[in-house]
Amino acid sequence: MLFKTYSIYTTRTKHLLHRKSLINPAFNLHTKPISSLKVVWRRDPQLDHAIERDKPYKICSKVVKEVLNEPGQVIPLRYLENRRERLRLNVRISTFLNKNPALFDVYQDRIKPKSEPVRFVRVSHRLRNFLEEEKRIVLENEGWIVSKLCKLLMMAKDKVLSVDKLVHVKREFGFPNDFLVNLVPNYPNYFRLIGPPEEGKSFLELVEWNPEFAKSIIEQRAEDEFGLTGIRIRPNFYYKLPPGFFLRKEMREWIRDWLELDYISPYVDVSHLDQASQEMEKRTVGVFHELLSLSLFKRIPVPILGKFSDEYRFSNTFSSVFTRHPGIFYMSLKGGIKTAMLREAYKDSELIQRDPLLEIKDKFVQLLEEGWQERQEQLRLQREEVKKNRVMMALGDGDTDGQESSREFDGQEVK
Repeated sequence: MLFKTYSIYTTRTKHLLHRKSLINPAFNLHTKPISSLKVVWRRDPQLDHAIERDKPYKICSKVVKEVLNEPGQVIPLRYLENRRERLRLNVRISTFLNKNPALFDVYQDRIKPKSEPVRFVRVSHRLRNFLEEEKRIVLENEGWIVSKLCKLLMMAKDKVLSVDKLVHVKREFGFPNDFLVNLVPNYPNYFRLIGPPEEGKSFLELVEWNPEFAKSIIEQRAEDEFGLTGIRIRPNFYYKLPPGFFLRKEMREWIRDWLELDYISPYVDVSHLDQASQEMEKRTVGVFHELLSLSLFKRIPVPILGKFSDEYRFSNTFSSVFTRHPGIFYMSLKGGIKTAMLREAYKDSELIQRDPLLEIKDKFVQLLEEGWQERQEQLRLQREEVKKNRVMMALGDGDTDGQESSREFDGQEVK
């Protein structure tokens, strides 16, 4: 409840805090380095569950991309089995294929003309239909994808990002696999590829600054509120602590004071700001808020964010921001990987701020579930068939025993 009403933090309250700081200089929280402000991490089971629930989808997606990247989109089953550890599969490939029958077809073929036939894996007809649907969804949302890419470049200090890094985060933001080949060249007014194609030497540069794109989610939210109510509010973070979460008084006071600072857009130049200042902290939180808001699932692994420390001016201890502001972010440790999550984007474990590109995931999950249902139906029929055979065998054994008993009885009668 404390931080749901931060916007009514009054001038009188600030005056009282100022008086306290004069009486007791140790009370002046501005004098304390930000790095010394600690908040104990606390697990959020609901947000952890959101990550765990998407695990089957992500694993299946990895295997599909592995096959699609092969020449002809086919691969010997044993080759795929050798990559199981890299794909983080905890079952054999044959077991995975049986559990997900809608994704692939298995057939016999030769690796070499005179070699023995071996099992190959290829994309199923239903998966090909999904891939066509994926192209349609991407085409319908191409403008949104372009704006996302522009925003990532506009937040960078030199309006330039490494191509390798962008490729590494394409899944986080919903960029198509071929966005550098089939999308970027179509927008020469926004993008320019510079440098040789060698690894680490190619960059994507912003050509034109679009003021419409230079508006953060928080600023847009304030404008939408003004349009609805006619009341102009200051752009600021929505801060809500999870139930049962407690902050020490010193930290509560610091956060209240920090929230009263003017919002700093992630799209403005901050080269003049001290890296250790509260204003830079406000800007850094703003960048993370914007990056997570632009991501598909409103969450990004912390190591991936760390790759952009130089471009977005993150400090070496940037990950502490996520635990220092538990009313804005949550840092999950699920799966042994630190993942930064935007708390306001979720209600319990459900994502409420849905990206338009999530329709692709919905279609893929639908395909998976169809395969799972078919497998369950096949297993049910197999169980019924086994049960039926057992009954027939039992009846057959009973008839045999009856005939033998009759023959024995007849023999006794003859005697």
